[in-house]
Amino acid sequence: MGSIRFTALGETLSRKPIQIQEPEKRLSEYFGESVFNLKAMSEYLPEEAYKQLKEAINRGAKIDRRIADQVASAMRSWASERGVTHYTHWFQPLTGATAEKHDAFFSPSLDGTAIDRFDGGQLVQQEPDASSFPSGGIRNTFEARGYTAWDPTSPAFIIGSTLCIPSVFVSYTGEALDTKVPLLRALNSIDEAATEVCQYFDRKVKKVAATLGWEQEYFLVDSALFNARPDLVQCGRTLFGHAPARGQQLDDHYFGSIPERAMAFIRELEIESIKLGIPVKTRHNEVAPNQFEAAPVFEEANLAVDHNTLYKDLIEKIARKHDFRALLHEKPYAGVNGSGKHNNWSLATDTGVNLLSPGKTPKSNLQFLTFFVNTIKAVHDHADLLRAAIVSAGNEHRLGANEAPPSIISVFIGSQLTSVLDELEKVSKGKMSPEEKTELKLNVVGKIPEILLDNTDRNRTSPFAFTGNKFEFRAVGSSANCAIAMTVINSIMANQLKEFKIAVDAKIKEGMKKDVAIFNVLRDYIASSKKIRFEGDGYSDNWVKEAVSRGLTNKTNTVEALLDFGSEQACEVFEKANVMNKIEVEARSEVNLEEYLMRLQIESRVLGDLARNHVLPTALNYMNRLVENVSGLKQVFGDDFKKRSKVQLELIDTIAEHVEVIKTKVDEMIEARKQANKIEEAKEKAMAYFQEVRPFFEEIRYHVDKLELMVDDELWPLPKYRELLFTR
Repeated sequence: MGSIRFTALGETLSRKPIQIQEPEKRLSEYFGESVFNLKAMSEYLPEEAYKQLKEAINRGAKIDRRIADQVASAMRSWASERGVTHYTHWFQPLTGATAEKHDAFFSPSLDGTAIDRFDGGQLVQQEPDASSFPSGGIRNTFEARGYTAWDPTSPAFIIGSTLCIPSVFVSYTGEALDTKVPLLRALNSIDEAATEVCQYFDRKVKKVAATLGWEQEYFLVDSALFNARPDLVQCGRTLFGHAPARGQQLDDHYFGSIPERAMAFIRELEIESIKLGIPVKTRHNEVAPNQFEAAPVFEEANLAVDHNTLYKDLIEKIARKHDFRALLHEKPYAGVNGSGKHNNWSLATDTGVNLLSPGKTPKSNLQFLTFFVNTIKAVHDHADLLRAAIVSAGNEHRLGANEAPPSIISVFIGSQLTSVLDELEKVSKGKMSPEEKTELKLNVVGKIPEILLDNTDRNRTSPFAFTGNKFEFRAVGSSANCAIAMTVINSIMANQLKEFKIAVDAKIKEGMKKDVAIFNVLRDYIASSKKIRFEGDGYSDNWVKEAVSRGLTNKTNTVEALLDFGSEQACEVFEKANVMNKIEVEARSEVNLEEYLMRLQIESRVLGDLARNHVLPTALNYMNRLVENVSGLKQVFGDDFKKRSKVQLELIDTIAEHVEVIKTKVDEMIEARKQANKIEEAKEKAMAYFQEVRPFFEEIRYHVDKLELMVDDELWPLPKYRELLFTR
């Protein structure tokens, strides 16, 4: 019964010696060599086409067909010189993964010859089948037409022999069927709103871009061990597995020396990433054994999202080359650190200013406070939508456990900035004398750079923390597409800034000076959003109680949290920001529910299969051995056998109890699943899986994990945690 497991261990232990791929040149020389970036564009495009394409990238200007033809020709020439034979529109449907359909440049002619052909029409638009992608009811299954359209703001790149063109994906009737379209709309909305507010401080600002720096966590596991675990193969996480004697309690893996085999994988991953223009800069061991993290330099948000999506693909592809499998699930192992993807978000102007970075003068710090306080207010007003943006079947196992932030959305800013806001809140309403204005600017606003030189220690338990010049959204799951969180953050912030400008302009119209009007509005926002700020331990039970007393929501029911994405308030937010209409919002809510219940359905089936076909036969086999042993002792010792076989009899009794419970609970779980599957309405069906099916998972797991400790190690069919986590 344990042959698969030990075959896997044998394969693992007989690996060839590790050879770390050392780069042939400096990493900086690799950077962007597989990307049709501005440098390549300037070399291959006529000057007029290059200028118009740059204008489209920087300002969103339209590209006419003649220029599109020139860009396509230049792309094909550049790609062909690098051995490329095919092209694809690379897009991100609502599956959570990427999608691509490859077409050859090759095109036959009537005279029996062939040419390489790629024109502006092929560059700008393709028509993949839309019927098999999730749409949340936007498309009927029999309606197949959908369109991908080139996104010129994200440069084309080469993977293998294919030119990949980042694209949006829309239905025949125009609704967004992907994660990129809403993101691009949200980025446009925040650009417009933030630029208008910047005009209070600097008339030279013409554009504001949201920036994103992601931190990707993941696990590595040996391929042979992975393949011997059906739960890892089909679910991405272990459904069974007793905690090993040694896990992460010694904290010796975190920031430790990277194991040689893992380093060989990471080096190749870095080189291939840098070739694709992904500015990966940081690597280190994470908290759990065989867990790692990588982080790039921050970039414009749309490009950063594309790069993270591409990076996840690279992790999985390159891991296989090194006989690893990458685990991007938020909680592949119970009881150890889960994997997240911190989203470091900020806003930058075309004049080179980070709007969430304190300046050196009272004027620049008033601008900082404006965007800082408005962010807190936006999070306060839309905490449920932010929570809905990061909830998933995988992330529900991670939130609130082992270094993951809790499901309660709060904002951490540190005690020093808290004191600044408290001082600002005390400012009297209405007009201020010149002396009061001077005192405020010098004593409150003017001290921010000095204060932040020695800022409060970082809070690792906050889901939304200010970290000096950006906000870090720590609750995003490792497998998630960053576009979803970025769409929500930029949408709520755009709406908040629009409301702020309306309020300030109204006070200016009443006769207030601009700075006084700004201070007055910020003061009101600080007071009204105060309850979302929390400086303590987000893991503590006391915080859960305090959050309730503050009126903050703590939705531990995943389905209820998912439903917030399709709520009336969410629809209002996205429609007001011109990001999604009601149909698009409700469709995504429907897709989220369907994905959640399908993942639980898959896990339930795999769990039942493993329990019935692996665990129970193994336990019964071991019981039979014990029974044979007892029979042998009876023959040898006669009436004295009970005394001699006390341990065996106790083991048989205990194993029999666990076997009975597992069999009963699996049968009950299967029956609950059958009843849930009869429900047609997605919300009710998802709730049935959450309330009636999911609770069996931990009950069954408890008894299986107890058997793992008792059954002969040689018989146990599944690689154990001590092997999965510590085999190098």
